[in-house]
Amino acid sequence: MALYTLVDIVGYLISIIVMLVIVQFVLALLLQFNVINPRNNFVAACWQAINALLDPLLSPVRRIMPDTGAIDFSPMVLIIGLTIVQKILYGMAMASMQ
Repeated sequence: MALYTLVDIVGYLISIIVMLVIVQFVLALLLQFNVINPRNNFVAACWQAINALLDPLLSPVRRIMPDTGAIDFSPMVLIIGLTIVQKILYGMAMASMQ
C-alpha cells in the first residue's frame, strides 16, 4: 500500500512537470509572436521561473538529441519519457498489490 502511495505522489509530480512544459511552450509562442510583452516584469519573472525549473530536466534530453535546427523537440521527448515512466511505475505498483 505504501508503494502505491509513493507511486501516486510521483505520478502527481510528473503531471505537474508535464503541465509546466506545456505552459512553457505556450508562453514561448506568445512571446515569439509578440502577443505578450517580454519586458513586462510579471511575464519575465514567470518565464525565468519556468525555465529555471525545467532546464535541469530538458538539458540532458537536448544533449542526447540531434540538432534539428529551429525546432526543439526536447519538451515532447521529455513528456513522452515521463509518461512512460509514470505508466511503468503504476504497472509495478499494481503488480505488487496482487
